[in-house]
Amino acid sequence: MLNIFYIGLISFFTDISTEMVYPLIPLYLASAFGATPALIGVIEGIAESAASLMRAYGGYISDKLRKRKAVAFAGYFSGVIYKLALLFAGSWGWVLFARVVDRLGKGVRVAPRNALVTESADKGRLGRAFGMHKMLDAAGAAVGILITFFFLKYSAGDFEYKRIFLISLIPAAVGLSMFGLIKEKKPAGEKQAASISLKYLFGSFRTLDGNLKLYLLVVLLFTLGNSSNAFLLLKASAVGYSDSGVVLLYFLHHASASAVSVPFGGLSDKVGRKKLLVAGYLVFAASYFGFAFAAGKGLLVGVFVLYGAYTAIITGVERAFISDIAPQELMGTMHGLHATIQGTALLPASVITGALWVAFGPVVPFVYGAGLALAAALVLLAFLKPTRKGAASQP
Repeated sequence: MLNIFYIGLISFFTDISTEMVYPLIPLYLASAFGATPALIGVIEGIAESAASLMRAYGGYISDKLRKRKAVAFAGYFSGVIYKLALLFAGSWGWVLFARVVDRLGKGVRVAPRNALVTESADKGRLGRAFGMHKMLDAAGAAVGILITFFFLKYSAGDFEYKRIFLISLIPAAVGLSMFGLIKEKKPAGEKQAASISLKYLFGSFRTLDGNLKLYLLVVLLFTLGNSSNAFLLLKASAVGYSDSGVVLLYFLHHASASAVSVPFGGLSDKVGRKKLLVAGYLVFAASYFGFAFAAGKGLLVGVFVLYGAYTAIITGVERAFISDIAPQELMGTMHGLHATIQGTALLPASVITGALWVAFGPVVPFVYGAGLALAAALVLLAFLKPTRKGAASQP
């Protein structure tokens, strides 16, 4: 598990760097370049779409080359280019360039990183392995958000964005240095990997495990109701939280996710992935109903903690499930395809949620998201078939 710990540390330090910067981008665009909310939305939409398109390709390249570590490193290194571009940005166009570079890098690194975790996990402990990675990933995000909170809280009106952009390079560099500690295992199927082509790839989809096909469709259904977390922050603002209070709630979400990721991942190794996946969707539905009807600050704190529990359950367990049943020679590609479906569906999900919010207020969009989560849970419960011991649908 030492290899997984090092992979987790890479995500820990990278997420510190990322979350130090991410909440500030809209503020920086508005204050430095006079960007409107519409322009900010366009910039974020282009950046996230770029990441979605690269996720499956990043996984395919890591399967083709069998160089998980090198491909992942290239993806993480884009974060350094991103921060440097922000330091020298003289217009919103440069910020757009920086965001696209960062998101492209995230798209490239996700699948080979997940494949590295899969290949490094001890037998029968894959859920715990992904839980450990998610714990460190979420902890890094929480630390980064907390650092930004203190900068915002105590800068006394003379806040310098570029100073924190510069400081954020430090944890990013530390994360990259951790790659020297990772030992990449030679995966099985080396001979077959050399023959992987796009023709082979498309032909393989017809023979994929039925459970994997079903789950990818369920992911699409669920994600159409799982919009951007920005709407959760808007809800917090609507019930009366200050900007710094909203940042603290976002910190609470990541902190709670970090706290329970390993226990839930380990539980999936014992009781099967299916039970945890269904439970995760049900917890999401409960949290979204909470966001819909919470009218007070105190109740919203509990809802953010519950949403953190959903994140802990789903993120690690679904990656372990895909690793359980994906073809070994296409491990990176399947993780990439899963991430691409999620990223692609996020754009219409956010558009639908925004339109419903404008037309009916905040209750309807959250109820809509909760409804799709319940539908996804029912589909899994009814149609996901039992598989070999240790896989998702073990009863």
